[in-house]
Amino acid sequence: MSIDALVRFYETLSPADVARFPEFYAENAWFKDPFNEVSGVHAIQSIFGHMFRQVSNPFFVIGERIVDKHGAMLVWTFHFGLRPWCSEPLVIRGVSHLKFDPDGKVNYHRDYWDTAEELYTKLPGIGLLMRSLSKALGSGNAG
Repeated sequence: MSIDALVRFYETLSPADVARFPEFYAENAWFKDPFNEVSGVHAIQSIFGHMFRQVSNPFFVIGERIVDKHGAMLVWTFHFGLRPWCSEPLVIRGVSHLKFDPDGKVNYHRDYWDTAEELYTKLPGIGLLMRSLSKALGSGNAG
């Protein structure tokens, strides 16, 4: 598998493509993000299937990549809508650390992104609380 094919898979991912994860991920692959930690390609498929049920029009754009034969770091933006709470599309910025098995399939996938800055502050209700808290904590009160 080439990194170009994997990036294309992420950037064109649709609900029907969730079935294609075994083409790119090892059977015993491990995945972790701020909300999930699972092992096995079927569990990873479940996470992405859930994503399509929970948000509207989700898609990834890979902006940068650092690649060697053992793995990759992919810098991405995730675009999506939250129905019915937000009428405007939201964007999360993050990075995926990937490691490949000897067959070139992903066997380690760790996503890094700041849930407070990238998600919670953008949500109605909790967003106001998070922005107020962030402002209060970042007001120059360093000791």
